[in-house]
Amino acid sequence: MNQAVIKNGTVYLVGAGPGDPGLITVRASELLKNADVLVYDNLIPSELLQQAREDAQLIYVGKSHGKHTLPQEQINAVLIEHAQLEYSVVRLKGGDPFVFGRGGEEALALAEACIPFEIVPGVTAAVAAAAYAGIPITHREVASSACLITGHESPDKNGSDLDYGVLAKRRATLAFYMGLRNMERICGNLIRHGLDPEMPAAAVQWGTTSKQKVVTGTVETLPGICYEAKLESPTVFLIGEVVSLQEHLHWFNPDQNPDG
Repeated sequence: MNQAVIKNGTVYLVGAGPGDPGLITVRASELLKNADVLVYDNLIPSELLQQAREDAQLIYVGKSHGKHTLPQEQINAVLIEHAQLEYSVVRLKGGDPFVFGRGGEEALALAEACIPFEIVPGVTAAVAAAAYAGIPITHREVASSACLITGHESPDKNGSDLDYGVLAKRRATLAFYMGLRNMERICGNLIRHGLDPEMPAAAVQWGTTSKQKVVTGTVETLPGICYEAKLESPTVFLIGEVVSLQEHLHWFNPDQNPDG
């Protein structure tokens, strides 16, 4: 693929990465610099927005807890409308657009409207935050698999899709997105379904940025530790034996990261 190509009337669903602007992909950066319209989410680093053309139209559609600039249906409509006007549209999303980013919903809306689109993957938050905290989410001696799990399911669903019995019995790293407010309930459910209360656990706030904060404990103690540390969103938390490696592998000093 010619990496410089950007087509009018096309929507690019682009992952901005986890927070450190240096982790954006080359393709994503090229699209960002050449787009007519930039539709962007909450938590996008200002350094990335500054890469947009001076004449580009920037449209903020961010969401935070309890505050949505636009409902998802209207965001879909914004993308379709501008593509139909023959603009090149970059939809810039934190992390990876297909990992808890609602990129699949937006791509389906574009497909139904016969709008050409391209998916540009990004570094997803849990993997990057774990790495910057010194936690490999897999390790051949202690974790041969990892589960990426939402900690905040859709309120429109009847009940939960999460099978805590299965999660508690897998020898896998469990990485929860958007789960800070529900951490006590999630950890309690895992323990009730058989997970060892002493299993190592960690939470990473603002991973990969100068505001990164890491706390560690066990499944049983982590919710209280996070409360005492006054952690806030965005935070991911990880459960598994790999967390015990953090004390040996921590390498990132947030105070020395000028880009976050």
